[in-house]
Amino acid sequence: MLATMLYAPGDVRCEEVAEPKILKPTDAIIKLAASCVCGSDLWPFRGANEVTAPLAMGHEYCGVVVEVGSAVKTVKPGQFVVGSFCLSDNTCPHCKFGFQSSCEQREFMTGAQAPFARVPLADGTLVATPDMPADDLIPSLLAVSDVLGTGWYAADAAGVQEGSTAVVVGDGAVGLMGVLSAKQMGATRIIAMSRHKTRQDLALEFGATDIISERGDEGVKRIKELTNGVGADSVLECVGTQESMSQAVNAARPGGKIGFVGVPHGVTFDGQNLFFQQKSLLGGPAPVRRYLPYLMELVLDRKINPGKVFDLQIPLADVAEGYKAMDERRAIKALLRV
Repeated sequence: MLATMLYAPGDVRCEEVAEPKILKPTDAIIKLAASCVCGSDLWPFRGANEVTAPLAMGHEYCGVVVEVGSAVKTVKPGQFVVGSFCLSDNTCPHCKFGFQSSCEQREFMTGAQAPFARVPLADGTLVATPDMPADDLIPSLLAVSDVLGTGWYAADAAGVQEGSTAVVVGDGAVGLMGVLSAKQMGATRIIAMSRHKTRQDLALEFGATDIISERGDEGVKRIKELTNGVGADSVLECVGTQESMSQAVNAARPGGKIGFVGVPHGVTFDGQNLFFQQKSLLGGPAPVRRYLPYLMELVLDRKINPGKVFDLQIPLADVAEGYKAMDERRAIKALLRV
């Protein structure tokens, strides 16, 4: 089958690989309905993460189960399923506490930019839909497996609630999903940080009430102006750079919360500054499995349409163009038809 392999920064190829097989009794094999390129895939593509061996790319997935291992009990062949990019048993103490992304058996999904994928820990990772979903819902269900689940976690970790003011730092797919999530959670003011017209328009469609194009100290100044000098109750940090993290921390009000889900690259903190600012931080890999049933229900009931974040659809064979388009910010998120 054709699959995406990353050999070195800028060197991504669609090439023939062996089809996946059941390796453990807890595995499942799924036939993907679609795949996509994630913003986090751009870190190794840009050279920010070291690439020491060819990488099988892709960790966002949904599709039909075609085979299960002997120990799998909760899903069966023929069912349509969505899974998290973090693989978990959903039974360990951390999973039961709602942090499946810190499961004692945690693995990270790979190889999903392909027609078929092996999903370890299938019972704890996959959630089946009641029926086969309509084709037009596939992009939204695919979004649930990572970017929507991650944006939702950012909003949850930031304590977004009815009547609150939220700031979203980052206008990539996760940031836009953070806007959608904050809206669903009842924030009455949602300030999106963005310099790009197409992303600003989508943020407004998802529920943003204000757009700020400034960054750094100027961005914080504008947030303070919009909040009468107070700052935001909740800040969603969806980038992972020093500038974005500093902006997020400084934009929150005393007692405010920052949910950070952008994978940190070169981020450091000033302990004394944090001490006197009196702000909470919670982040890390999103426990998407915690939210999967609820978010899937919202999609299946057509109450949300996160699939709109895919503004480029291409065949899997053209995956290199998807990476380039996202790297050059010509696309927010590339959907791969497999």
